[in-house]
Amino acid sequence: MEIINNLALGFDTALTLTNLLYCLLGVFVGTAVGVLPGLGPVATIAMLLPATFGLPPISALIMLAGIYYGAQYGGSTTAILVNLPGESSSVVTAIDGYQMARNGNAGKALATAALGSFFAGTVATVLLALFAPPLSELALKFGPAEYFSLMVLGLVASVVLASGSILLAIGMVILGLLLGLVGTDVNSGAARYTFDLPEMTEGINFVIVAMGMFGIGEIIRNLEHDETRNLVMKKVSGLMLTREDFKRIIAPVLRGTALGSALGILPGGGAMLASFAAYSFEKKVSRNSAQFGKGAIEGVAAPESANNAGAQTSFIPMLTLGIPSNPVMALMIGAMILHGIQPGPGVMTEQPALFWGLIVSMWFGNLFLVVLNLPMIGLWVKMIMVPYHRLYPAILMFCAIGVFSLNNSEFDVGLMALFGLFGYICAKLGAEPAPMLLGFIIGPMMEEYLRRALLLSRSDPMVFVQRPISATMLGLAAAALIVVLLPSLRKKREEAFQEEN
Repeated sequence: MEIINNLALGFDTALTLTNLLYCLLGVFVGTAVGVLPGLGPVATIAMLLPATFGLPPISALIMLAGIYYGAQYGGSTTAILVNLPGESSSVVTAIDGYQMARNGNAGKALATAALGSFFAGTVATVLLALFAPPLSELALKFGPAEYFSLMVLGLVASVVLASGSILLAIGMVILGLLLGLVGTDVNSGAARYTFDLPEMTEGINFVIVAMGMFGIGEIIRNLEHDETRNLVMKKVSGLMLTREDFKRIIAPVLRGTALGSALGILPGGGAMLASFAAYSFEKKVSRNSAQFGKGAIEGVAAPESANNAGAQTSFIPMLTLGIPSNPVMALMIGAMILHGIQPGPGVMTEQPALFWGLIVSMWFGNLFLVVLNLPMIGLWVKMIMVPYHRLYPAILMFCAIGVFSLNNSEFDVGLMALFGLFGYICAKLGAEPAPMLLGFIIGPMMEEYLRRALLLSRSDPMVFVQRPISATMLGLAAAALIVVLLPSLRKKREEAFQEEN
């Protein structure tokens, strides 16, 4: 009965004209971001954060969430039609989706991606509504020691699931933690790592880091590659699936949804890990495994279902525990802080309208996305053909305006440029920026919970292993780190990264 009342509150909040319009705007921008290679939801959300200052918190979060899961839809369009994934989670879709397009079945591939995504998104939203309340209640029983250990586990998981060198991933996390310490110490009032620069006394704004690493850094990388975008067909038709097509995609969609929903909750997981895992699993269990790589419709249905399910279940740890499972969720936490909302289990009890309104809005967002993706395919086709050299000046301008508007400071714009250069260097070295951003967001919270735990235990560090839940999470973190540091696994991981790049 309580869940019905909560959902009724969510519908009452989400069904206002203002929130529906921002939901539609979010999924439209998200689809466009997914369609245009070189952009991404992280950079886009970072750019739009300053623009949300004047919006009600719920409208801002609904729009930003729509951009994230909308980008998963849009990324499949370029993957299928151009063999150039607009989103990292759509890389696998390109394998069979592009072959289907070359065989004259682009319409079926796009319809499969849209319908699979809609089903997976709907199921993931139901899971979010069912599992978020008990997790929030459990989290309310956590003390400072448990929260600290949970954050350690989250950061270790982001290292384990990152690609490339394990040592580089660890280094990026540590760098993020150190950057999070820049500014004035709340307890002592002393300035830390500010280099006597007054602009640094309040710390580094996470928008600057995100825009630099993911926005400017990506622009520099994309300018190195002059991809020619040759469409398989200018006009897409044949969007209707046959009965045989439905029979072939039902099981892959169900399996992809289940796998994506589970992996989306993991720190460092999310849509990309879900799509790769679903494709690999489907290739092993499918009756038509011989067709994979040649245009198998199952090779589109499984990863597209998985990446959308993973994108939406990644909201569960963010909303219930205040722990980001990927860079986008880190930005969502930052958006909540900017709007004066303390992330964590208290959100559901203190701001139930916001909590349930955001969840219910995802149902409407998924419905809007089906309407946007199939009938408006002509618009997306035209957007694909826009040359990148015409796009990046506008992206740079929006980044600079967004950062300048934070504090009306030229220093912030220069700092963003430095992080952009650093992001490019990291990309050339094979160091993922995502672990650094997670460390940067989580770092100040980790420090706060560490101090609270030591204060309550009278500076006894054994408190972290004497409490069962805390000890269990630290044990899992240590085990995961030991396993991934094994020489054989490290070698395979680095070889796989080199093959992908």
